[in-house]
Amino acid sequence: MFTRILPAALASAVLAATPLAAQDTDIAFALDWRFEGPSAPYFLAIDNGYFAEQGLNVEITAGQGSLDALPKVASGAFPIGFADINSLIRFLDQNPGAPVTAVMMVYDSPPFSIVGRVSQGISGIDDLEGSILGAPPPDGAWAQFPILAEVNGIDTSTITVEPVGFPTREPMLAEGNVDSVTGFNFSSYLSLARLGVPEDDITTIMFADHGVELYGNAIVVNTDFAEANPEIVTGFLTAVAQGTAAAIADPAAGAAAVIDRNPAGDAALEERRLQLAIDGNILTDYVMENGMGGIDADRFATALEQLTLTYEFQNEQDAALYFTDAYLPEGDVLMVGGQ
Repeated sequence: MFTRILPAALASAVLAATPLAAQDTDIAFALDWRFEGPSAPYFLAIDNGYFAEQGLNVEITAGQGSLDALPKVASGAFPIGFADINSLIRFLDQNPGAPVTAVMMVYDSPPFSIVGRVSQGISGIDDLEGSILGAPPPDGAWAQFPILAEVNGIDTSTITVEPVGFPTREPMLAEGNVDSVTGFNFSSYLSLARLGVPEDDITTIMFADHGVELYGNAIVVNTDFAEANPEIVTGFLTAVAQGTAAAIADPAAGAAAVIDRNPAGDAALEERRLQLAIDGNILTDYVMENGMGGIDADRFATALEQLTLTYEFQNEQDAALYFTDAYLPEGDVLMVGGQ
């Protein structure tokens, strides 16, 4: 059973009595992963005062994978989170009525990838058959791997799947214990390089380059909270768009904001990781033309069809349950790539 964060009547009374700009509203935001380059937009939104301008005091919590934020947000423990929309779709099918939906697409092109080593025999997608694939069970890329296999006719019975933990994923590949791993393009690639694997020995197989039409990660909200606090949600998304624009304009500043929260990190590495996410996942042609946050209905319909290739829905698909643009801010704030 899922509980409300704030009763609708009380929330409405508070919003009616107090202008949003005068509020000091605490918001707990659940990330999907640890503090790395791609999380820079949220930290810049704090450091540059974008959240504060919306009357929000945001606390960001690291996550443990693409599935991690969904139960946190659905349960009401966090009103807002960051999660893989495909995992959200399955979560809602398995938990009908759970109060969670996506409200802003961030990774217009999904970061799902398989990262392998040429020296281990992985130069491209055709080399996966007969190989050893390391996959963390909660990983978003692993969750969508069956679609990649189905679309490309990969015989998965020939692949030995080795369950691995996130901390051991790249080390096992670096040590040659597996031939490739599932992961996000901006994480596994650079983490492997940091372990000393020559970059010309690393192969990145992007799902999006091989017929997978899925979207990636999005901002998700507890729907009870959002319905009761629409101005807060729109204000949050406004600040996220501003933080994203700031990260695109100055990736070095974005990386510095991350390192302020993760002093053990490498600023140059996180700047590069952020740039990979910007170029490959955030600032797509669609976003350049239409702005950040929305989705294309036809593409989303195709994505839903692809999900049925390897997942048997218990309930009828309903796109309206998975995404809404009702809380997106209006105006040029979403044009994060400039015009």
